[in-house]
Amino acid sequence: MSSYRIERLLPYQSEQMFDLAADVERYPEFLRGWLAAHVHHREHDVYYTDQTLGFGPFRARFGTKTVLHRPERIDVTSDQAPFRHFLLSWIFEPQPGGTSRVILTADVTLRSFLLQRAFDLALPGMIVDIITCFEKRARQHYAA
Repeated sequence: MSSYRIERLLPYQSEQMFDLAADVERYPEFLRGWLAAHVHHREHDVYYTDQTLGFGPFRARFGTKTVLHRPERIDVTSDQAPFRHFLLSWIFEPQPGGTSRVILTADVTLRSFLLQRAFDLALPGMIVDIITCFEKRARQHYAA
């Protein structure tokens, strides 16, 4: 299993960052590698999404379940191929002055041993890229 955690202190309210992370259908607009994301079912604070990721020649289409714990946490899970186990968690901690600490964790096990080895090397860079893209998106939406 690949596991990684990153955190950033951001000059935006935790609720603002929560809203950006919860809007999965917008991910292809600003996240590298996200080719498609479509929510096909919603139940209160849970939604189910079909997503397509692409990195070089690799393409993966899979479904996820997202549980929203507004405003402090979002948990995204999947056990569909190519994943044996997938858990991505966003944690939003309010800080003084209307800022927030955003923590992104990922625990991923792929079904293919060979893909897992490559993914183990790529995951840290992917997670840094994701949170950096969200930081840029927040600047575009919330900067005065």
